[in-house]
Amino acid sequence: MVNSNNVVILATGGTIAGTAAHASQAVGYTAAQLGVEQLLAAVPDLGEVAGGGLLTEQVAQLDSKDMDAATWVALARRCVHWLARDDVRALVITHGTDTLEETAWFLQQVLPSGSKPVVLTCAMRPATALLADGPQNLRDAVACAVDAHAAGVLVVAAGQVHGARAVRKLHPYRVDAFSSAEQGVLGWVEEGQVRWQQRPVGAAAGGAAWPGDVANLPDSDWPWVEVVSSHAGCDGCAVDALLAQGVQGLVVAATGNGSLHRALEPALQRALHKRVPVWISTRCGEGQLVAAQGMAAQHASQPRPVDLPPFKARISLQLELLAQRG
Repeated sequence: MVNSNNVVILATGGTIAGTAAHASQAVGYTAAQLGVEQLLAAVPDLGEVAGGGLLTEQVAQLDSKDMDAATWVALARRCVHWLARDDVRALVITHGTDTLEETAWFLQQVLPSGSKPVVLTCAMRPATALLADGPQNLRDAVACAVDAHAAGVLVVAAGQVHGARAVRKLHPYRVDAFSSAEQGVLGWVEEGQVRWQQRPVGAAAGGAAWPGDVANLPDSDWPWVEVVSSHAGCDGCAVDALLAQGVQGLVVAATGNGSLHRALEPALQRALHKRVPVWISTRCGEGQLVAAQGMAAQHASQPRPVDLPPFKARISLQLELLAQRG
């Protein structure tokens, strides 16, 4: 009899698979040392939590600070492969914390609409730590993935369930390093059960930046998009240097409600004149840009305001430029 309730665990490395010389070390460890089967061995009842079979695949083995487009594409393709199988009900991805929010947003943008749940999880302490958080996070992620209300791309860490759009890493050390800020968490995992306070949204909600098949995403040669910031004492030299080197898109982490230093604006206009798209986000940790009453429709000669944090906006701009290549 074919098991139609399999949960697939895709491993990519990260702190959850990290090791240190001593159990007392919570920093100074080496990430991405343990394989996926070793991660599962730390949670003996994981199959019971899944309510079915567990299938595993080691997609990558890296520290997530070194995440790249090629690994993203490989991961997305494996997600599509497993999600298409009738005997798979959900995916769980183990990942490093540093770029987890970016990977979650990338997957939210490229996976087919209506996909089965995809839940990313992680750890802030290596597997060898006295209080390793990875095993509990993995157990909670599987519990979330098989919940009847789970949908789209989610992140589970420290007992909280976050959506791919809202989640951000806000602390470099605490175990509860992630937040959904003013949008709030979607729910909590408590003793293997999810208590939802918001309904999760499916993949590609609001329109995917990549409208095609993930098989058509290139492994390399992605558009070069950089994030620049507006700040006290800013000038346009960094923008001009990037333009001289052939940058293909810019995302500006602006101050406040999208305000730009007066010395930066002319350089951004030079970028637009060269047909380099410029998106404006805010460097504020909460909220999104608010348009003034009566503001005219966006013109091609002006930077485009977006309602995403800068590094998620960068991913969306890259995908948009890829789509324009045809």
